[in-house]
Amino acid sequence: MNALKVPARTIAVFVLPCLLIYVSLVFIPIAVNLYNGTLDWNGIGAKKFVGMDNFVELFTKDKVFWPAIRHTLLFSVFSMLEIPFCLGLAILLNRFIKKPNFLVSSYFVPVILSVVIIGQLWKTIYNPASLGGMINQTLDSLGLHSWTHNWLSDPDFAMYALYFVALWQYLGYHLLIQFTGIQNIPSEIYEAAKIDGADGFKADRYITFPLVVPIFKISIILSFIGSLQSFDMIMVMTGGGPAHATDVIATHMYNMSFLSMRYGYGSAIATVLVLVCLIATVVINLLFRGIEKKVS
Repeated sequence: MNALKVPARTIAVFVLPCLLIYVSLVFIPIAVNLYNGTLDWNGIGAKKFVGMDNFVELFTKDKVFWPAIRHTLLFSVFSMLEIPFCLGLAILLNRFIKKPNFLVSSYFVPVILSVVIIGQLWKTIYNPASLGGMINQTLDSLGLHSWTHNWLSDPDFAMYALYFVALWQYLGYHLLIQFTGIQNIPSEIYEAAKIDGADGFKADRYITFPLVVPIFKISIILSFIGSLQSFDMIMVMTGGGPAHATDVIATHMYNMSFLSMRYGYGSAIATVLVLVCLIATVVINLLFRGIEKKVS
């Protein structure tokens, strides 16, 4: 089969419009944000250039920033922990359920629900027993009153309560990705392996796992980067409280930009968030490059 030869100029003509749009929507805003991070500006009035002062304050004097970084990274790590579980569940559904599409679609329902709905739903579930909180009422009915908590107003538990909601919401999302990847593996490969004595877990180890590594990597990147940018659910459920116990980078940026009216400082926080996302993406790709070489 002869390959279609296209001149480089023709390729450039078709690629250039998309490239210009991408640069305009991604790189130019990042550059503008970086510049704004060097300003003392409330977003409305006069701008004053302060150089790296915002970044120096951010890293050395801001008492909320470093805890917010820790909360954000923990959020991302917890979100990645469900990916292996989703892969295992996808394997079980594909193997033991004759028509698993309905179950997979059911698990996907929380993903398409509004974050406001999910936040209000789980706020009700986490309420004290006196306000109808399902968890505390269940614990009371089991005689475990000492286990009850004000889940969202206790600094020791609030962040973990949010982690669980995020895991619950996006379980179906990553399950669908893993399940689709598994179903795209040709059945002939499993049939040939079965003849050679590789069946069940052995087939998963030597066939399923190596072939779904690229799909697994996509889920990991989407989960990690998405969690770094987590904002809406936290604002709905806790607003970053109590006492900044659930503040992440995005909520801190919002509070400084629009509540404290320090737009330049908020832009500095946004710049750090962009850098963290870029570094995380590069590191994850490098890690999986080594894994793909080992399993290929």
